[in-house]
Amino acid sequence: MRASDSERERVAETLREAVAEGRLEMEEFEQRLEAAYKARTHGELEPLVRDLPAPGVEVAPVGAAPARTGSQKRWADRIGKPATSSGAFAIWGGFGRRGNWTVGRKFTAFAMWGGGEIDLREANFEDREVVIRCFALMGGMQVTVPPELNVEVRGIGIMGGFGERSKDDGVPSPDSPRVRITGLALLGGVGVERKRSKAERQRLRDAELERLRDRQRELDGERGSGRGRLEKGPSD
Repeated sequence: MRASDSERERVAETLREAVAEGRLEMEEFEQRLEAAYKARTHGELEPLVRDLPAPGVEVAPVGAAPARTGSQKRWADRIGKPATSSGAFAIWGGFGRRGNWTVGRKFTAFAMWGGGEIDLREANFEDREVVIRCFALMGGMQVTVPPELNVEVRGIGIMGGFGERSKDDGVPSPDSPRVRITGLALLGGVGVERKRSKAERQRLRDAELERLRDRQRELDGERGSGRGRLEKGPSD
């Protein structure tokens, strides 16, 4: 996407604050600032401040654990919240429960000639033991859970389906809540899918990319040391 003048100026302000705090040397600051004002797209601006905090943002002390949100929060931080929903119903229509919501310890979902979506990837939990009861009559329901969640599926399908499948592999975490999904699908279907959120997949890709970059820098350093020894020669 094309960058605007205000976006370029925001990047410049981030660079100015970074050099004032000693995060950037003056030479690197000048190079980045020149590149910022010449940038035409977001893709050119973003790398210039990727390793810098935004102006006015408090930075955690070195060694402190980074703040976590959504699916990145520890399971202990996602358990024991007041329930925001204990049921969902759809007749000739649909319902959705997704994002940052808190599922009650007993949650009942019903869909008749309609459909529903229950997404637990960013959800909080009222209790460590949660029961989700799904009833689909000539309708469909999709329950999406993170791979690390401890889930037990015990539904019944009559001339329909009630089953579980995994798109992303993962091992249930011992400190995650235990979620039992039960119910009945009559002439309809209830599907339970283990799948990471887009944000979580991106975080894992970024972590792997950073690991590969670190390894590449190590290899480059080793090759550079080897060339230095060869250029110096045994007689030096």
